[in-house]
Amino acid sequence: MFCLFGYRATFSILKVPMSADMGWSQAEVTLGYSFMMMFYAIAAFFCGMILDKWGTKPVYFIGAILGASGFYVTSLTQSLYAYYASYGILAGVATGMLWVSSTISIRKWYVGKNYAKMFGIAFMGAPMSQVIMSLFVKQALAGAEGDAWRAAMQVLGVLTLACLVVAGMLAKGNPEDYNMQAFGEMPQKSGKPEKVWAIREAFSTYPIWGAIFMFLTSMLAEFLVWTQVISYWTADLGLQLGEATNLYIIIGIVGIFSMPLMGIVADKAVARSSCEAQGRKKMLIFGPITGIVACAMLLLQTQTTFFLGAISCVIFAIYWAVVPGGVVGYAGAIYGRATLGKIWGLATLIVMGVGPFIGPLIGGYLKDSTGSYTYSIMFALASFVVSALLAASLPMTAEGKVSSMDDTPEAEAAAN
Repeated sequence: MFCLFGYRATFSILKVPMSADMGWSQAEVTLGYSFMMMFYAIAAFFCGMILDKWGTKPVYFIGAILGASGFYVTSLTQSLYAYYASYGILAGVATGMLWVSSTISIRKWYVGKNYAKMFGIAFMGAPMSQVIMSLFVKQALAGAEGDAWRAAMQVLGVLTLACLVVAGMLAKGNPEDYNMQAFGEMPQKSGKPEKVWAIREAFSTYPIWGAIFMFLTSMLAEFLVWTQVISYWTADLGLQLGEATNLYIIIGIVGIFSMPLMGIVADKAVARSSCEAQGRKKMLIFGPITGIVACAMLLLQTQTTFFLGAISCVIFAIYWAVVPGGVVGYAGAIYGRATLGKIWGLATLIVMGVGPFIGPLIGGYLKDSTGSYTYSIMFALASFVVSALLAASLPMTAEGKVSSMDDTPEAEAAAN
């Protein structure tokens, strides 16, 4: 998670000196990030199938090579198309593998009332990355001229390689490989094994599509904000790059604590619900609402109301702690663990192939066409509204059957 989100944490800072040094427009630079997310989506689908069979270990070792290469090779590029190829393909495949392998591995080991808390602990790597890597890049660029972004990327590549090699050494397979059961799994009253879903069968039901479109609209807004917010603060509000970076780092600092804390809140919501899917749904409604409030704070912020930007960052950290893990938890509650890798791999292909690709591109286009980043924030707010409405439409079961992890009288009553 630390390495995966290192790409997102650093891009918003590095794209400014990269654009100035290479003479590329903001839309051209941001398109490289969009290409990365497109290949991220493609890799996620195939990674899901690998994960169901062999676990995370081989995925992390492959990701170590590709992730390090994504930073290092990009630092050597001299043309726009070489940048698209190195950052788009190498970094995209690496990050797609890391996201699906990490999230699904957690779901395979922890379910029910244990899932969100453990996901929150693992997901702490993301805000840690946002703090550490953003501070590093800020320091590397301070007072530097020209192509200092190249040296920063090379060091980031070495760091990524080292971290992912360690991750690969520590990684485990699936619980069944060790004759174990997932932690937190509730006993099945029928004694039957959980349902094994075929891809076509799962994708002929509404829950997966509802989750996809809910996540997609949130991701469209989220990635637009992540890639444009520093530019919004510097270009539209007149803040210095150092001030804007400090604001951005607040998301990471708060996220280190909000990830596990919101995980505990989500698990309590599950415990107080009739079934796990209902508890996950409650949190998925709450998540985009926080995104709406955070965007509103950004739009109200001025050069002198620094505190509004800080509040928006705190709220964004809460959103970040709820939605990514919550939507995987909801899918797992509906479809079980046995084939969740390929189901969520295909879902990620759809979500990440559209939302994070189009979001940053829209942000760059709106800036180039209007001269302001304000319209990008407004677009993100509207997208969060749609996401909240879609979350409210999510059902509790697929095909009128309660998830095997919630085979309790209360869950059966909810399904009926």
